[in-house]
Amino acid sequence: MVKIRLMRMGAKKTPHYRVVVVDSRKKRSSNYIESLGYYDPRGTTDTPLKIDIERAQHWLSQGAQPTDTALKLLERVGVEVGDVEAKKRERYTKRVAASESAAA
Repeated sequence: MVKIRLMRMGAKKTPHYRVVVVDSRKKRSSNYIESLGYYDPRGTTDTPLKIDIERAQHWLSQGAQPTDTALKLLERVGVEVGDVEAKKRERYTKRVAASESAAA
């Protein structure tokens, strides 16, 4: 199975991640099929999140399954994820709905 997940980069205590398409049997930092973008959780760069939307939609249409964190990042940049089955997607959508209702 092909997955869209994060690959950790950077030095100790300064994480940077690449959003990559990889075979699910590979290790976290092994060879990947394609790099879709990057994510800087600390926000030290000008654009902390950059993902190629067209390529992400292509891989989702081919059946790639994003991890929960990758799914959240894809939704943040505006990728149409549709009916993607992530492990904790139901809990995530409930949490988003609860936060939106609390903010309103």
